[in-house]
Amino acid sequence: MGRATALERIARGDRVIVIGSDPAKAVDGARFLRADLSSVAEVVRVAGEITEPVDALALFANRPQTRRVVTPEGLEYTFALYYLSRYLLGELLLPQLEASTRAVVVNVAGVGTKVGRIHWDDMQLARRYSVLRSQLQAGRANDLLGVSFAAQGRRARYVLYHPGFTRSGPRNLPIRLLAKAFAKPVAASVAPIVDWISAPPDEPLTASDRGKAVPLSLPTLSPGDAARLDASTKALPAVAALRRA
Repeated sequence: MGRATALERIARGDRVIVIGSDPAKAVDGARFLRADLSSVAEVVRVAGEITEPVDALALFANRPQTRRVVTPEGLEYTFALYYLSRYLLGELLLPQLEASTRAVVVNVAGVGTKVGRIHWDDMQLARRYSVLRSQLQAGRANDLLGVSFAAQGRRARYVLYHPGFTRSGPRNLPIRLLAKAFAKPVAASVAPIVDWISAPPDEPLTASDRGKAVPLSLPTLSPGDAARLDASTKALPAVAALRRA
């Protein structure tokens, strides 16, 4: 989906920067920045390479892990990649976003999904890890990330977007067969993202689940939980060190 979005915006004449870990997946016509987004240090480094105004920040990074993996910075991998990298990119690139006349952040996750929660006493899932548990927690964390970003009165608009089952990315054979039969084509899933980049919503926060507006009153979008997660994230040693630097 990230590649398809980049190609569509390039076709419209945009200057596009793609951040990824594999140069083989670089997009023709885009500036490619190599980085391991599961690493806080790498996110900080790559964000520092972007100095021009940013009109749109589209967040896609995710790579499910069947077993618990801990990054060198002591973070559970899914939490670090799927949630924390998105938090950090939004914060580190905020001056560039605010320098744009009409900027938007599009966070592609699972807004509208009501299952899963933040495990406040074990956010790194040291006691009970599963791929589903980690994915659901990071998805709910991204919901709250949108709420806390918008609550801070920033000029940039924030969109939480759940595209639904999409025919993209490497999958095992059963999932590939299901995708062929039931999943949407990538072009259909990225179409709203492409449009939001052209015309950001007027509201500080928009939530869309497969084309339907998500009420911001959902418990998964609780402002209180969003503030709590923001505080917990800032207290993480790897993040707190950045704030002291």
